[in-house]
Amino acid sequence: MSGDVLRRKLASGANVTMFNPHHVSSGLAARLIELGADSVFLDCEHGTWGFDDVRATGQIARSVGGSAIVRPHSHERPVIIRYLNAGADGIMVPMVETGEQARAVVEAVRYALPSDHAKRLVVAMVETTAAIDNLEDMLCVDGVDVFFIGPGDLSQDMGFAPAPPFGEPRPAEVLTKVAEAVDKIRTAGKVAGTLATLEEIPHWRAKGVQFFYVHSDPFLRLGLTAVKSALAGSA
Repeated sequence: MSGDVLRRKLASGANVTMFNPHHVSSGLAARLIELGADSVFLDCEHGTWGFDDVRATGQIARSVGGSAIVRPHSHERPVIIRYLNAGADGIMVPMVETGEQARAVVEAVRYALPSDHAKRLVVAMVETTAAIDNLEDMLCVDGVDVFFIGPGDLSQDMGFAPAPPFGEPRPAEVLTKVAEAVDKIRTAGKVAGTLATLEEIPHWRAKGVQFFYVHSDPFLRLGLTAVKSALAGSA
């Protein structure tokens, strides 16, 4: 499933999911797609994915009907170009704060793939209060497919921990700021995305979010906890 297929799904009003496998494993990435994920998230900002990993995982993800979305460690032009050339179906660029930066990302994608750039999904990550203040300018940039609000870095930018304790909600101030960004994006007729837990998805879907980034670890944690509880009860 190349990036333009994801773009068409979003344009139709459908939801798109992107699961983080948290491990450099093309087999696990493929299994997540086989179980229903639209795409997998290859985190080259915080994770250990390399260019060869991106190429191999992109190939296997597409072979089972999904896509591989890469987050580079920055929006440096050469880095974006190299991951696209390695076979990323989409690029999810961190810390985009201005319209000028958003335009530079789009230009890098088009330079990297002169004849095939339309087959790649372009996601700009909105992760600071400054970025939210500048959204109107960013939303005017042609070629950005998804404006993604990153609640973890936004929380830190607002003086909170990047993630709340497991099972607890984010601070109300952060959620209000995410909602403000979503409203701006939707009012401009653009696609909004964010990170969400299973419990949060209905809320953000009702707000108009279509692109959902989901961590796989909570499902493993809950499943393992249930198994351990069942074993303890049978003792």
